[in-house]
Amino acid sequence: MPTVKSFAIGNGDMFYIKHGSDNFTIIDCCLTDDRMGSILAELSSESKNKGITRFISTHPDQDHISGLEELDEHLNLINFYVVKNNVSKSFETADFKRYKALRDGDHAYYISKGCTRKWMNIGDEERGSAGLNVWWPITSNPDFQSALADAAAGLPPSNISCIVSYSVEDGPSMLWLGDLETDFMEKITEKVPLRKVDIVFAPHHGRDSGKLPKDWLSKLNPELIVIGEAQSAHLNYYAGYNTMTQNSCGDILFETRDSKVDIFVSDSVYSVDYLADDGLDHSRGLYYVGTLYV
Repeated sequence: MPTVKSFAIGNGDMFYIKHGSDNFTIIDCCLTDDRMGSILAELSSESKNKGITRFISTHPDQDHISGLEELDEHLNLINFYVVKNNVSKSFETADFKRYKALRDGDHAYYISKGCTRKWMNIGDEERGSAGLNVWWPITSNPDFQSALADAAAGLPPSNISCIVSYSVEDGPSMLWLGDLETDFMEKITEKVPLRKVDIVFAPHHGRDSGKLPKDWLSKLNPELIVIGEAQSAHLNYYAGYNTMTQNSCGDILFETRDSKVDIFVSDSVYSVDYLADDGLDHSRGLYYVGTLYV
C-alpha cells in the first residue's frame, strides 16, 4: 500500500512517499546528526525495490537541504526535481554547494506548473505514474520573477518554493507548499489551480507568517492540516480545522487503504478526537492514532 512519512527533525522539512507504483519520492532534506544514520537506513530500506527514486527540492533554505550531501552520497540522486533558479548565499554550506551541483547538473529536471514527465505523472507499460503534479510556479509570472531575483541577490528563497500535490485514484490527496509566505500566496491566488485536497502540510513549518490565506483554505478544504516544528510562539494552529502538530506527535506515517488513511506517530501518548478507531496494531515502531476517511 502507498505510504507517506513526515519526519520530525526540528526546524526543517523531510518527507518520503513510497508509491503503490514502481516509484519512491523524497521531498526536501533535513538530516540532523542524531538521526542521520537511522533516516538514511530507512530510506535505503523503503526504496530498495523501487525502480525510480526522485528527490524534489521545494527551495534551498538550509533547513530544507541540510544533509543533502550525505543523502546524495548514500542514494545517488540522479532524478533531482527543482525550480530553476540562481539562488546565491553569502556563505555556502557543503549542502548548498551540492544543491547547486545537482540543480545545474545533467540529471536536474526543472519543474513548473502543469509539467508532465514519465513517470512523475505519466505511466506506461514499464511502470505506473507516481501521481505527482506541480501547481506552481508559473515561471513567467511577475511575482515569481521578483522572488527569483530577490533570491539571486542573496535574500531568503522562501517564495521560490514550488507547490506539489500527490494523489492516487480513489485514494487520498496531499499537498506540499515549501516555505511560501502568506503575503506571496495572496498575490498568486488566482494563478494557482486550487482544489479539494485531503491533507495539507502547512507552509513555512506552520508559522503564522506562512498561514494559508482564507481563500486558499476555502478552496483546498482540507480534512487535515499538518503543522510543522517551528517554535510554538510562531505557529498558527488553524482554528476550525483538524490538525496534527509535529512538535507534539513526532514522526507521522500515513498508510493509505483506498479511501482511508491510517495514521501512526512516534509519540506513544499522542491522541486526537476526530479520527476513526479501526483498532489497528502499531506499525513500524510507531503508534496508531486513528484512521482518516476521505
